[in-house]
Formats: sequence, structure tokens, C-alpha cells
Amino acid sequence: MDEGTDISPKPTGAAPEFAAAVQPSYVWTVFFDPEGLRPGWGVAFYVVMFYLLESLAVWWVGLLGLRADGLWSMMLEEFGVLVAAMVPAVVLARVEKRPWGAYGLPGRRAFGKLFWVGAVWGFASITLLLGTMYGLRVFEVGSLAIHGVRGVKFAVFWAVFFLLVGLFEDFHFRGYLQFTLTRGIGFWPAALLLSGYFGLSHLSNEGERWVGLLGAAVIGLFFCLTLRRTGSLWFAVGFHAAWDWGETFVYSVPDSGTLFPGHLLKSSFHGPDWLTGGMVGPEGSLLCFVVIAVVGVVFNTLYREVRYGTEREKSLPQRTQGITG
Repeated sequence: MDEGTDISPKPTGAAPEFAAAVQPSYVWTVFFDPEGLRPGWGVAFYVVMFYLLESLAVWWVGLLGLRADGLWSMMLEEFGVLVAAMVPAVVLARVEKRPWGAYGLPGRRAFGKLFWVGAVWGFASITLLLGTMYGLRVFEVGSLAIHGVRGVKFAVFWAVFFLLVGLFEDFHFRGYLQFTLTRGIGFWPAALLLSGYFGLSHLSNEGERWVGLLGAAVIGLFFCLTLRRTGSLWFAVGFHAAWDWGETFVYSVPDSGTLFPGHLLKSSFHGPDWLTGGMVGPEGSLLCFVVIAVVGVVFNTLYREVRYGTEREKSLPQRTQGITG
């Protein structure tokens, strides 16, 4: 998809005259509208198929006999849930006769400029957050925890792992579902709904708190803004992967309630949980909301053109169009 183009499919032209005399069956009208599968059915099919395939992926990893909390088990499971998120969308793209790029991850822009710009923004943002804590003397970097080749191996491992996390979470929460709900209720109502879903999905993380859930939801909403203004999810994927990599490996602090092994530094917090995030990590700090707000304002200033969802919203009733920016 070229810069500035809308990801929504365009009308194919007027129907032939004989089609006016052909009335679609009742069953067809229940499941389909002039644009294809009705949004409600599309969302229902996607969600049901995802959870079935996710369970299958977890079962498959278990069959391999790896430790449930082992690093390679985590990597394989993350790859499995990524496949579970994408397969239903591939099927639905065929049913709805839409290009894959309509769902936010156009192949010809994969790992291109937007991805790397997003990665720079993501690493800079987590650095700004923890740098602020360091300036307030509530975060201490400490000494190196790993050295040499072992450090390089873990750096690569966590880079690949969090790339899978970024691809999975951004596509699952802001790919097919965002596109389809935009058709039904408008971009921003869909973004608010799915960002809340994204935040609640972190409930399964040990050590997570309500502030961390809200922080994840706010970050998810920022990712929706990047989708709206860039026309794809590649900026968000780069930002997400780099943020998590910097948080977990480089700065070696808890990520959504989990302190992973193989981190670079012996970092520590010294201050109240509302400021440091405590066992939740930086995403549970009130400073996280400030940083994301600042990053959001800067992004909104630099990326002003709306490149996603506008065609879909033109067909919505006025009351459901939501915010257009």
C-alpha cells in the first residue's frame, strides 16, 4: 500500500441491469451485506476461531515436553498464538474478498521505514520513562548482570520474542477486529472498545495491578492513533517490540508484572509504587501516563493526515461515525 492511500476496498461499480431483478435469499442477507460478511458475524467468527486455535497452540507446545516456564516454550507459544491470530483473518479475507493489507499489515511494507521509525520511538519512550525515574532517584541502573556472548544471545532472543509479541498483540487487537468494527461503529468507538479489551487481557499476568491494566489500555489507544495516521500497524509493531525489549532486556525491569531472566542489568526501584510501578513495572507508574500523553501529542503533531478507515466511515450513520481525526 502506498503512502496516503486508504486501506479500504473501493466499490467495483454498478451492478448489471439483470442483477436488479435477482433478490438475495434471506439467509444471504442475514450473513452478508453489500460490502461482504456483516461486521458482527466477522467479529464472532474471528474471536471463536482465535480462541480455538490458541488452545490448540498451547496444547501443541505442551506435547513437545518443554518446561511450561522455559524460554523456548514461551517463544514457541508466542509464535503459536500469532498464527492463531492470523489464520482466521486469512480465511475471512478470502470470504470477504479483501486484500490482506486491509487488516493493517501490508506485506510490501513489512519491516520497512515505518517499522524502524516506530522502533526508535518505542525505545526512546521507555528510555524517557525510566530516565525520568532515574532523575527522581527512584530507579537505579546497577551493574551488568550478564556479559559477552551470553549477553548477545539474550539480546537477540528477547528481540525476536518481543517482535512476535508486537506482531501478535497489535494484529490481534488492532488488525482484523479494528478494521471490521470500524465498518460497524466507526474507528474511535472500535479503538476504545479494543483498547479496553487489550488492557483486560493483561489480567492473566502474574503481579499485574489495575493501574497496569489501565496503562496497557492507554498504550493500546496510542497504537490505534498510529494506525489511524500511518495507515498500517508497522509503526505500532516496531514501537511495541522496542519498548518491551528495552524494558525487559536493556533496563531489566518488570514487564506487566513479570521480571524475565536473561536481563542485562541488576536494576532496582527505590520509591512508592505509584511512582515506580512496583512489581508491575514502569507500565504501572503514573509517570507512564504522562510519557504516553507527551509521545501522543508529539506524534499527533508530526503525523496529521488520516490514512485509515475514512472510506468505511462515510457509509456509517452520522451518529456512529465518532471522532474523525
